[in-house]
Amino acid sequence: MKKSDVKNRMVPVILSGGSGTRLWPVSRRAHPKPFMKLVDGESLAEKTFRRALGVAGEGPVLTVTSRDYYFYTRDLYDAVDGKEHGHPFLLEPIGRNTAPAIALAALYVQATMGDDALMLVLPADHLIRDVTSFQTAVSHARELAGRGYLVTFAIHPTHAETGYGYIRKGAPIRESGGHEVAAFVEKPDQETATKYVQSGEYGWNSGMFCFAAGAYLDALDEFAPEIANSTRACWDSMNQGEQPMEIPLGLFSKCPSDSIDYAVMERASNCAVVGADFGWSDIGSWKAMSELYESDEAGNRIQGKAVLVESRNCFVQSGDRLVAAVGVDDLVIVDAGDAVLVAHRDRVQDVKEVVNQLTVLKDAAAEFHKTVFRPWGSYSILEDAPDCKVKRLVVKPGQVLSLQMHRKRAEHWTVIKGVAKVRLGDKEFLLNPNESTYIPLETLHRLENPGNEDVHLIEVQTGGYFGEDDITRYEDIYGRIK
Repeated sequence: MKKSDVKNRMVPVILSGGSGTRLWPVSRRAHPKPFMKLVDGESLAEKTFRRALGVAGEGPVLTVTSRDYYFYTRDLYDAVDGKEHGHPFLLEPIGRNTAPAIALAALYVQATMGDDALMLVLPADHLIRDVTSFQTAVSHARELAGRGYLVTFAIHPTHAETGYGYIRKGAPIRESGGHEVAAFVEKPDQETATKYVQSGEYGWNSGMFCFAAGAYLDALDEFAPEIANSTRACWDSMNQGEQPMEIPLGLFSKCPSDSIDYAVMERASNCAVVGADFGWSDIGSWKAMSELYESDEAGNRIQGKAVLVESRNCFVQSGDRLVAAVGVDDLVIVDAGDAVLVAHRDRVQDVKEVVNQLTVLKDAAAEFHKTVFRPWGSYSILEDAPDCKVKRLVVKPGQVLSLQMHRKRAEHWTVIKGVAKVRLGDKEFLLNPNESTYIPLETLHRLENPGNEDVHLIEVQTGGYFGEDDITRYEDIYGRIK
């Protein structure tokens, strides 16, 4: 397809990453907010991808994420649209905020479709309930972006929220459904937020954008030349024909870290805003999450197994265990299996401080769940004691773990479902259900699933140390060898 044939083609760009610390203990660095399941069983990432497909037409959906989340996200996309690896990815080696991430995406769109191709930038962790109204707003933004505007979306405020930035609308833009941007304003205090809402001139800054790839790159050249130059250097050095496309660490680490708001939108004169009322939420706290659930007569909202006695205005989310609360009000209680959060509803924005303290203590609960997702499948920790560690591994069909060695632990493997292929030293053999093998210290080994069903395996580790850093990889199809 010629670049001239795709003028004004809409390319959705999904930004997926972050730690989601305010939604700990369910959201953690290794499995952050976009992958959290909501009440309907679907994740925010799945919902965002479906919305993106709805405006992409026959074109691709481009995702900017990290290698840590690539395989999980790719498989999620495959399950949603039925195409095997049908969408491009840009992988960031480190986070550099939104302006550089969107710049690399714009360079991809420019190279494949030309300056005039439009980008719709969508965070992966936002919820939009009214997809029809969303598509209408995108149509207005598309019209404005085709006329050279850098477009953002302002959400009609339902209350005086202090956790969002605001956008003040300026003069209407003729025959567009949008307005000029009069001002971007920071997160206000309660009194100021109330005035904003009462005025009718302000909307919440949604963090979603629409513009032509060339228009954004031109704005970067003018207002953030260091970011523009750094990201172009990255792009020029990349293997643009591979998938996924890896952004080079050495060059990207030199790029300034800045948001698109600070780097471009607050400085450019050609910004426009489209007002939107499509049931938007960034699910930025447990209070916002709780509002997705129906409440009982006492104002309590429950997800999972819970019993509340003489308690009011509480939110409880539990897994396999029963949570009981007696005589409490205005609490958020979240049981994630290996960690429990109890917080007052008015203090849920401070949950991130728990993660900060866990990080200082080097507690794995800051990053990992009991179930940890890997490119080949997942493992769940059944026991973690000083003298042993027990895991249940699930290896997806056709997947293979790295060829590796441990220097501080031995392992015992027992297959309970499926057929596993094992390499142990120079030997290879199959393990059927109820069969076991032993992997001594400092022995090369690899586990593979050659079949068409998941392999379930119990791994018992023995020795003096069970950290994940006691893995020396020699071969890895997932690119985890630095």
